Amino acid sequence: MKREPRPLSARQEAVMAVVRSWIIEHGHGPTIREIGARVGLSSTSSVAYQLAQLEKRGLISRTGREWSSCRLESPAPPWRGLRSR
Repeated sequence: MKREPRPLSARQEAVMAVVRSWIIEHGHGPTIREIGARVGLSSTSSVAYQLAQLEKRGLISRTGREWSSCRLESPAPPWRGLRSR
């Protein structure tokens, strides 16, 4: 039996919204400092942690080492197993 993934935290939702809008507006991902300024986090370490959590969940990915190279990943369709009789 597969567990349902936990919902995103409010902070993760805010970071995702910033990344999404920034990519639409600028064509590339925001820097850690730009994300922090928009979500109210002054610690770049806190922003990097939130981004790493989103990357671990498969919602964003990076094409390079910098977070400004991040891109949104399309969510996987819900998993549906075969029913047993």
